[in-house]
Amino acid sequence: MSLAMLVIPGVDGLAKALSAHYSPLMIGWCSFFFASILVTPIAARLHGRKLFPQGQRGLHLLRVAFLLLSATLYYLAVARIPLADAVSAYFIGPIVASVLAVAVLGERFTAAKLVSLALGVAGALVILQPGGAPPDPGLLLAFASGVGFACFQVTTRKIAGGAAPFQTLAFQYLMGVVLLAPQAALNWTTPGLEHLPLFAAMAAIGVTTHVLAVLAYRRTEASTLAPLSYLELLGSTLIGWIFFHDLPGGPVVVGAALIVAAGLILLRRAAPSPEAVPARD
Repeated sequence: MSLAMLVIPGVDGLAKALSAHYSPLMIGWCSFFFASILVTPIAARLHGRKLFPQGQRGLHLLRVAFLLLSATLYYLAVARIPLADAVSAYFIGPIVASVLAVAVLGERFTAAKLVSLALGVAGALVILQPGGAPPDPGLLLAFASGVGFACFQVTTRKIAGGAAPFQTLAFQYLMGVVLLAPQAALNWTTPGLEHLPLFAAMAAIGVTTHVLAVLAYRRTEASTLAPLSYLELLGSTLIGWIFFHDLPGGPVVVGAALIVAAGLILLRRAAPSPEAVPARD
């Protein structure tokens, strides 16, 4: 799980590098396209004609729609702001998910959730610094991506793991290719040969991260693994510093610390399922 969370920022770094040459709206489609090439043959080998989830297709499609919204907004964000800033804002997602779960899934609104929500809102306000200059649009996009991911998490819980991992992934990636095709076509630039390995690497890292997380959850309690998700902040900071010479400012560090604290309060109570691990594709 530690390896998965330290590696997943590689997707963000590649997306940020590619955004200098291509629209983030096209990058999102390419990521799903290459991932589908990797996953679909494995799903077909494991499940034959039952390539996709066999039940709750509507909820699976809604889940994919939320994931696509979150991923698209996130790629737009990392094209504009440092990776660590984007991830810090994105991690508002699990906190929002805990509130949505009360309304959608009928979960109890506990004191821990109230404290977590207060800390999360405080962290978001510190990062955005309202009352001063207008907030960076990239930060707003990253927060919106986190909200989209929260909806993805709640929908995943609603499905309650009714399909095998590679069935879920095949459906996720192939539907992503179809649904993201219009935005890719409208923002299309034919990739240069030198960039094709980068697109393929994005997909490979995303798929590998998901598989590593699933393997981890099969071997260790979710409550033990879930806090390791915040290692993504460390990975993003390192990649941003090494490759883009970006370091988060003081308000982002303070705000991220509050959001992480808010998330850890929730994770002591309940951990997300392996299918709800933070991921961009």
